[in-house]
Parts: sequence; structure tokens; C-alpha cells
Amino acid sequence: MKFGITQSFSCSYLPDEQEQLLVYAENNDFQAWRYSQLIQVGFRRSGEQIYRPHCPACKACKSVRIPVNAYTPSRSQKRLLKANQGFRVQLVSETKSTYYPLYERYITERHADGSMYPPSRTQFENFVLCDWMTTHYLEAYDGDKLIAVAVTDVVDANEHMGALSALYTFFDAEYSSASLGTWMILMQIEEARRLGHHYVYLGYYVEGCQKMSYKHKFLPFEQFSDNEWHLFSKNSKIPT
Repeated sequence: MKFGITQSFSCSYLPDEQEQLLVYAENNDFQAWRYSQLIQVGFRRSGEQIYRPHCPACKACKSVRIPVNAYTPSRSQKRLLKANQGFRVQLVSETKSTYYPLYERYITERHADGSMYPPSRTQFENFVLCDWMTTHYLEAYDGDKLIAVAVTDVVDANEHMGALSALYTFFDAEYSSASLGTWMILMQIEEARRLGHHYVYLGYYVEGCQKMSYKHKFLPFEQFSDNEWHLFSKNSKIPT
């Protein structure tokens, strides 16, 4: 495999740090297959790009995945599942015209101080779409109203490692009391079980970034460091 290293740029999560990425540099008919291999060693997708943090002075980013057959919801997660049971979800593989307006409002209302602001349709499409694999979307509805979308990759590595990868979730800010961000992860776990997959990848937990702390609230979880996956359960000392 061929890889490249990007130039340093300001980190999106830790403002005092500089970020570099290790990027898969080939483009061939085996791209989706390579992705299914690379996600198992801490890589992730953004648009067409398959990457992993490769920062010389910082090791704060750790890939996190949930072994869905071992996962047990916490008390608060059980309450959330019960509270939101009136919503319905479905997994689809076509981008709908209703997605971008919801995304635009979500970024504008909740992340105006972030790197994805101001939103644009081109930015959205470059972020979620990919020529070498089909992008899937887990939609959530309140009646006929679209209230959340989880951009979700279906990664068929093999019968032992099949997975969903949670790329990004955006939702209607009017439903903030429904904790849709957390709930959509719970729905992705349920969808992975339904499809017979073994993992849900949550991207990177970033030590020192409060916005990423939620990724340690789904137990047990596995975290990739020192080139191997480490399991953390309710009785484990959770890494910080």
C-alpha cells in the first residue's frame, strides 16, 4: 500500500496542537476493500480520503469501536431508548434533497464556532459522498418529519469483522432534549445487530477534547493504541 503524509495544520480539536494525517494514496478498483482493512487499524474516511492521524508530537486521537454483541446500554441510555421509541429509523443508500437543509441548519445553529462553518452544499457533498463505495444514511423520523440523519458506512470486511462506521450525525435542533446524537449511535448499534455486523466504529476519541467524551459512554468499547485493540468494560479503568 502507498501512503502520503499531509503538511501540518491547526488541530480542529486541540487548539494548541498541530495536526498531520497519514493518507492512503492509491486509487484503484480495490478501494472499498482496502478501506475495510484499514479501518481495522485505526483509519477513517472523509469523502474520498482514507486517513489516520499521524501527529509527531501528539497521540491524543484514538480510534474507538463498539463490539455490538457485547454492548449493554447504561441506565440513562435505556431511559433514552424508551423516551424516543415513538421515532422510527430506516437505513437507505440514496442521498435525499431533505438532507442538506437539515445539515445546514444543524451546523449554523450548533457549530458556528467550528471548522465546518459556514456550511455549503459542496462542502457537504465532498464530506459525505464517495465514488468508490455507496454512502448509507440512517434516517430518523417523527411521524413524517425528518429529524436526524446519521451518515453511516457499511463495511463488509469479512464475516468476523463486518461493521458500520458512524461518519457524521446531524439533526433538528428543536429536538435537542431528545439527545438525538446519542440516540442515533444506539440506533446504529441496533442496525449493526440487525445486519449481523460485529462492530460500530465511532471515529476518534480525542483526549483533552470534551466534545469527544461521549464516545467512552458506550460500554464495553474497544480503543486502538500501540497497534492493537484494547477492550474496556464497566469494571475497567477507562482511559482518559
